[in-house]
Order: sequence, then structure tokens, then C-alpha cells
Amino acid sequence: MRFMVIVKTNETTDAQTPSAELLAEMGKFNEELVKAGVLLAGEGLAPSSEGARVVFSGTAEAPKVVDGPFTESKELVGGFWILECRDRDECVEWIKRMPNPEGQPGEVEIRRVAEASDFENMTPEVEALEGRLRAQTAGEA
Repeated sequence: MRFMVIVKTNETTDAQTPSAELLAEMGKFNEELVKAGVLLAGEGLAPSSEGARVVFSGTAEAPKVVDGPFTESKELVGGFWILECRDRDECVEWIKRMPNPEGQPGEVEIRRVAEASDFENMTPEVEALEGRLRAQTAGEA
């Protein structure tokens, strides 16, 4: 099973550069994930001040673009991992070991990545297309 691990940030930490200590600890943690064979991808994100949101109104109006920073947001994402684990419990155990050398309060969300079999309306044609696209993005085709 694949899981997306969403590392939350807030308006204070969003604008801060991670400390050298945190970067070193995260590097060691990422190395553990790689050696265990569970890390598929993982990155930190640039501050929301460099981002944009595209807002769809649900009408015929063109989408609206809102430039960052998103200081009013209570659910900013600071980074992510994609982990392949036996089950949710294994993923939780890995994330409980995530470094936090500065002792910052925070929240990390874990969500299973949906598979084609999760969608009862998935046609064989769309499932085949998804498989081809996944292979292409992995460099297999």
C-alpha cells in the first residue's frame, strides 16, 4: 500500500528556513526510509508566498488565481513523503519516528493513495490508461 504523508506547517513556520539541525536529522530519517525500502518520494515545499491557488467557482466563470502567501490558512502543507508500507499501522510507526529537534508542535496527516480497484465506476479502458500513464511517469515505457 502506498501512503501520502502530508507534513503540515503554519503561518509562522511557513516563512522560516529549516535549521541546519533539522535538515541533518531529516536527511538521516530519509536515509532510514530508503534503506528500509519504503520511501518512494519525498520533498519539502517552498513557502506559500511563492505559491498560488486556483479557485473554481462551480459556475461558468473562469477559475480565479490567488497568489500566496496564504497566511490565513490553517492547513498549509510544508512537505510530503510517499511511502510504501504493509499497512497504515506500519506507516504510522515510521512517522512517529520523524525528527523534531526543535520540539515544534505540529501535525502530520497520513492518507492511503487510492488504487484503481477502489473506484467501482472504473472502466477497464480507464484502468488501462492509468496503468500506461503510471508506467510512463516511472520511466518504464
